[in-house]
Order: sequence, then C-alpha cells, then structure tokens
Amino acid sequence: MTGSLQRSYFSVRRVAAMVLRYFYLLRGSIARIVELAYWPTMQMLIWGFMSQFLYEHSEWFVRAGGVLIAAVLLWDVMFRSNIGVSISFLEEMWSRNLGQLFASPLRPYEWALSLLTISAIRTMIGILPAALLAIPLYHFSIFEMGFPLIAFFLNLLIFGAAVGLAVSGLVLRCGLGAESLAWAVIFAIAPLSGIYYPISTLPNWLQPIAYALPSSHVFEGMRAASIEGIFLADRFVWSITLNILYLILGLCAFLYAFRVARHRGQLLQMGE
Repeated sequence: MTGSLQRSYFSVRRVAAMVLRYFYLLRGSIARIVELAYWPTMQMLIWGFMSQFLYEHSEWFVRAGGVLIAAVLLWDVMFRSNIGVSISFLEEMWSRNLGQLFASPLRPYEWALSLLTISAIRTMIGILPAALLAIPLYHFSIFEMGFPLIAFFLNLLIFGAAVGLAVSGLVLRCGLGAESLAWAVIFAIAPLSGIYYPISTLPNWLQPIAYALPSSHVFEGMRAASIEGIFLADRFVWSITLNILYLILGLCAFLYAFRVARHRGQLLQMGE
C-alpha cells in the first residue's frame, strides 16, 4: 500500500535524481563533452568563413553574412535539443537499464521531464563555445539580438525536444532497429524550416506544410530581426502555439509507447 502511495504523486526529487544521473554520465566522459561542442563549432567555422568571403564580394551578403552564422547556430539549437533527448534515451536502451529504472518509483512522465532537462543542458554546452568564438573571428555576436534571441532559442529548444520525445516513443514501439530515426527525422524537417532561405523559396504547395512547423516561423523571424531590425510578434505567437501542440503530441506519443512496451513486457528485452 505504501509503495502505491509513493508512486501516485509527482516527485521533484525523482526528476532531479535522473537529471543528476545523466549529468554524471556526461561529466565522466571528456569525449562526450568534446563531441557536444565539436560539431556546432565546426559548422560555425565553415559557414562563418564562407560568409566572410561573400561579405567581401557581394553587397547583399554585406547585410546577410551575419544571418548565415545566426542560422547555423540556431539550427544547431534545434538539432542538439533533439539529439540530447534521443541520445540520453538510447543510452538507457543500449545498457538494458529500463528494467532497473522502473523497478524504482520513477514515473514515465518524470523520466520524460529528466530527458528534456538534460537535453537543455547538453544544448547549452554545445552551442555556447561556437557562439562565443564567432565574436572574435567574425565580429558577429548573436547575443546582440537580445529578447528575440531568447524567444528563438526557447522555441527551437522546445521543438527539438518534442521531436526527440516522439522519436524515442517510436524506438520504444519498434525497437532499436528504428534508432536511426533519432538523426533522420530532424534532418527531414530542416528543408521545410527555411534555415538558410525564406519559406517563399519553397513551391507554393509546400509552404503551408512548412508554416505548420514552429521552426519555420522562428527562422523567418530571425531573418527579419537580423536584416530589417524588427521583431515579428505574429511569428513568435505562431511558434509558441505550435510548440505547445507539438510538445503535447510528443509527450503523449512517448507515454503511449512506453505503456504499450510495458504491457507487452518489452522493457526488459530491449538493448544491444
């Protein structure tokens, strides 16, 4: 009876314990920490030098050069947020640890919250070095955007995490054979997000699909803020509204897949 009561209420301590567990895993591996910062930094270097070249040879890119660097950094926020959820989830699968986790009072939604929290931490570790390095190398600071940057960052962080939860649910449902979706799904979304070009570049029939994604509104707003110096409030409202919807759908998909896997006895069978 006591065990049932312990499982019936939400516990911040259990969420914090899981976050601490993932943080210790991250802290104990230099390779993991280096990998978090490596790809954002490499992309920033490549695109930054290309922007610098175009800056010197094209009047249009005099205004848009910084936009390319901002787009790369913000895209990596969405990508890192997605991967942060998926990798932390997959590590539990690879180590066959699901049975041990849920022999404890940990609730599935508490596990989901811990995955979202560690994803935000991993994203910050990955993005900050690249953003800071862009200042001395290219004299571009994404932090000059102020409030719009916070709005863009949070929206992409939430959307990436929502996709990560949904993909994790698919892996729970289908097994580790579907683990490649952790990388494939977010890259499939990238062309529709208008990261490096306006949504108007897409064919007319594809534009409504693109505008159904929060990320497309974020990148449209980023270009307006960087080139024209204006904050498009309607884009912000649309991205927030869509993000709430996608986060709910992602969480529901994850919890439903977990429930099915538990009822079928798959939690103890999944692993490498």
